[in-house]
Amino acid sequence: MSMKTVFAGGCAVVLALFSLTACQEQKTSTQAESGAIHETQQGGNMMITSPVFAHQQAIPAQYTCDGEDYSPALEWSHVPKEAKSLALVCEDPDASMGNWIHWLVVNIPAQCTGIPENGPLPEGALALKNSWGKTSYGGPCPPSGRHRYFFKLYALKVESLEGATAANFRQLIARYSLAQSELMGTYQRAK
Repeated sequence: MSMKTVFAGGCAVVLALFSLTACQEQKTSTQAESGAIHETQQGGNMMITSPVFAHQQAIPAQYTCDGEDYSPALEWSHVPKEAKSLALVCEDPDASMGNWIHWLVVNIPAQCTGIPENGPLPEGALALKNSWGKTSYGGPCPPSGRHRYFFKLYALKVESLEGATAANFRQLIARYSLAQSELMGTYQRAK
């Protein structure tokens, strides 16, 4: 939010000008209760949640290959003050071919508190290639059974993950992570 002073009739009037960005504004604690909390290395409680599904609950079909395949709205809070950027991954560890990456986003500004449904990504954020070879969100699409989808948020001590790829992402996270949190949703296709 930016402030602007306007002089009208000799009186100073302060107007608040809101700029729309891809970052979500801080949400109330009641909306955040459905997420998973993980202790940070500094003792804080970084949290990631979604207004469209609760932790360990089903992801609505709209956010899968059976629907619009939109990325769900995500919100987070309690990012460590030391964080210089954030990284986000959505992955399916139940895939028959091994851990399948559905979405991988790095260089998210540390002051950002979320990503709206179907984007756009915050300015400066970069989507990397997922397991389909695309630089966009690919929703759940399990060939059989109920799979788990982990949306993992990492607070990092660097402003940019230079040279990051799906192949080296975990090594870079291990090196630069200050804190992490995850939100897990499930999905099973209708027969």
